[in-house]
Amino acid sequence: MKTRKFEAAEKKRCGSHNCAQAVVCTYKDFAGLDEATSLNVSNAFGAGMGCQEGTCGALVGAGIVLGMVDKDKILAMKHMKQVVTRFKQRNGATQCRLLKGKDTGIVLRECPDCVADAAEFLEEFIFNQPSVLDD
Repeated sequence: MKTRKFEAAEKKRCGSHNCAQAVVCTYKDFAGLDEATSLNVSNAFGAGMGCQEGTCGALVGAGIVLGMVDKDKILAMKHMKQVVTRFKQRNGATQCRLLKGKDTGIVLRECPDCVADAAEFLEEFIFNQPSVLDD
């Protein structure tokens, strides 16, 4: 299946979605969600979870999708751990504040690139599993 990570990144880049929304809305068909639900379920996770500059919203969005696709708590947590680990290896952090360089002045990764990365790692699981598309 063709990657959607660039589509997800563009949703963030153009300003129509926060980072979590960009991921959830891009993979809403896998999660069995409509557009409005996808936007609403991920509303509160922009700017590092509720504007607190915590966990990157793109990772939160990936977690929402994994939960809906895996439909199993243990499996979803296992997959999420792998997504977070890969994301941190590539970017050096998982917290929005650190990624944006708020304390150091050194930006580790721009938001659209974080969205693309989270999407890429998410795809490794959702493109290789049965989904609601297969029903």
